[in-house]
Amino acid sequence: MNMRVAPTEATDTIARPAAGSRRSYAWKLLAAALVVAALAAAAWWLSRGPVVTVARITRGAAAEIVYATGSVEPETWSRSTPLVRGRIIERCRCEGKSVRKGDVLARLDDKEALATLNDLRALEEFQRREFDRQSQLLARGVATSQAYQRAESDLARIRAQIAAQAQRLEYYKLVSPMDGTVLKEDGEVGDMVDPGTILYRIGLEKPLWVVADVNEEDIPRVKAGQKALLRTDAFINQVLPGVVKQITPAGDPVSKTFRVRIGLPDDTPLRVGMSVEANIVSREKQDVLLVPANAVVNNSLLMVENNRARLRKVEIGIRGTGMVEIVGGASEGELVAAPATTNIKGGSRVRPVLAEPAVP
Repeated sequence: MNMRVAPTEATDTIARPAAGSRRSYAWKLLAAALVVAALAAAAWWLSRGPVVTVARITRGAAAEIVYATGSVEPETWSRSTPLVRGRIIERCRCEGKSVRKGDVLARLDDKEALATLNDLRALEEFQRREFDRQSQLLARGVATSQAYQRAESDLARIRAQIAAQAQRLEYYKLVSPMDGTVLKEDGEVGDMVDPGTILYRIGLEKPLWVVADVNEEDIPRVKAGQKALLRTDAFINQVLPGVVKQITPAGDPVSKTFRVRIGLPDDTPLRVGMSVEANIVSREKQDVLLVPANAVVNNSLLMVENNRARLRKVEIGIRGTGMVEIVGGASEGELVAAPATTNIKGGSRVRPVLAEPAVP
């Protein structure tokens, strides 16, 4: 007798997995596949090497420069300072105006000096009368020659003091030492000033030059006639021309600098007193191979060929601030890492990215 047993609920569950379990399993397989693919992509990407910024070796002008800082001054100018201590009682208020040599620019209080002069003149009158009396007495044979000579000496001494005091009164006036323009006027009425205080600067507005300081180790490369490129905050986007005119024979042992004067053209926009940075061109060559200065390390370049980096020794010429001349060991158009990357070994794979052309 055949009997058929109906499947229980437990038996049916084991035989056919639930739909939710099948979906979970599929998602796990997909996630594992994505992880494997990501790891493979990362491995492939890393195998290409790090990103390196590169520049092409080009041709252009190379310039070796000497850096200096200074300020603009007139080539011809002078200072006006008091010779005595005193209080300002009058000033011309002539800044920016033309003056002639000898014009009075300011006066100091001279009342005390004038009073002293008047006292000396009164004493002179007394000594003159005494001298006349002794002369008459000597003529009558009453006075001795010694008394006469003493009166004569006293009168001469007083007259010398009067002349000196009259000259001293002139010291209370500040006069222009030259024909020119009052470039700067300092001090106010009522100020007490000491000898040597610069109250006026008078000079010719043209020509001008830059008086700059050059480090002593650079001065052998500086010569009269060399051109200079000038920059100042007042004309931030302009490079202004100049020419080395003078080099002081003696340097300053404290600051270890030499003074260099750079002549300016008459149409320069620079003004007296402006601070200036100067690049003096000590050597210049045209149509030479150039690489960015940051590409050179220990006279070597990190060349990039077929996405691989190779270190190459080169011969260096002029070193400028932005570009360096290559005399030998490289060719125009080759790619170099700029800036050079010291942690990349020769033969390593890299991913070159071309940089913007550098400015010489």
